[in-house]
Amino acid sequence: MRHLLLALPFALLPVIAHAAEHHHHDHHDEHASLGSHEHGVAQLDAALEGTVLEIELRSPAINLLGFEHAANSAEDKRKLADTRAQLEQPDRLFGLSAEAGCRLDEARLESPLFAGKDHEHEHEHEHEHEQHDAGTHSDVHAHYRYDCSAPDALTGLDLQALFEAFPGTEKIQAQVIGPNGQQGKLLRAKQAQITF
Repeated sequence: MRHLLLALPFALLPVIAHAAEHHHHDHHDEHASLGSHEHGVAQLDAALEGTVLEIELRSPAINLLGFEHAANSAEDKRKLADTRAQLEQPDRLFGLSAEAGCRLDEARLESPLFAGKDHEHEHEHEHEHEQHDAGTHSDVHAHYRYDCSAPDALTGLDLQALFEAFPGTEKIQAQVIGPNGQQGKLLRAKQAQITF
């Protein structure tokens, strides 16, 4: 399944680039690429294969937190904890239909900003230092794996709640693979659904 998610950005690059070009003609959209760090823009990949649904969300930290620096103030630490708690409870963020019976099997969050709490892997610590030393921006990567008892009832994702929870997210470049093939779509708060 993981190979499907890894292939999505390459398979759907022309679709997303074409959609972005037709929706907006400003400098940032014309030169944005999948995987680039653009404030206000997140990427979401989803793959439904059999009963397994995998979702990956990649976003600049500023879209979710309102900042990208290490959380030093009490307010920043509270915001970081609240954001992490929301991301650790993804069921409502993705609008999964109850009829599909999807149960969360795994949730992984990765970001240099989460390094202060139960950060498990040494290479992530190394990556954190490389990111800060290079003066680059902080991103948040979230990976979720669900087991769905009735996957046929899962017709798509509705990201309206994600846009509401994180108003700094203006656009989501969504790419999905499902029973009906693959597609890409540029989502906004007013057009927040994508079908499998």
